[in-house]
Amino acid sequence: MWLFVLFVTIPIVEIALFIKVGGWLGLPQTLGIVVLTAILGTFLVRNQGLMAMSQIKSNLQELRDPTESLAHGAMILAAGLLLLTPGFFTDGVGFALLLPPVRTILFKWIRSRIKVQSFVDPNMSQQATSNHTVIDGDYVEIEDEDPSPTHGTSGWTRH
Repeated sequence: MWLFVLFVTIPIVEIALFIKVGGWLGLPQTLGIVVLTAILGTFLVRNQGLMAMSQIKSNLQELRDPTESLAHGAMILAAGLLLLTPGFFTDGVGFALLLPPVRTILFKWIRSRIKVQSFVDPNMSQQATSNHTVIDGDYVEIEDEDPSPTHGTSGWTRH
């Protein structure tokens, strides 16, 4: 139901803002602002997206939790979609999502509403994740000085 409300409310808000801003500034300036925000938004999303990808890669290489970096990357992608959508309201939300403090607050809010019940590292071996007992030990290799056998064959093998 809330999704339906968003799909109806947002276009109505955008149309109202276009009428108000267009009446105040005029049509050419209003369209110019829409095109300018799309170009500026594309540039900012590209730069911040590359930084987010770099952070995700760094987290994965250092075996750190990439959840927050992935969430920031997803929010930057959403910001890009909103900035490419013509409209003042969507541009405002898109530019807000490009601000790291806004993304951090939004991430913390989303994280507080999600409960992770379990997590399994797919790179761990099956033995380490099962309930088997693991016995740790050391070994020493003993080499025979005289490789010739001191006893006869057992009868199980042929020489």
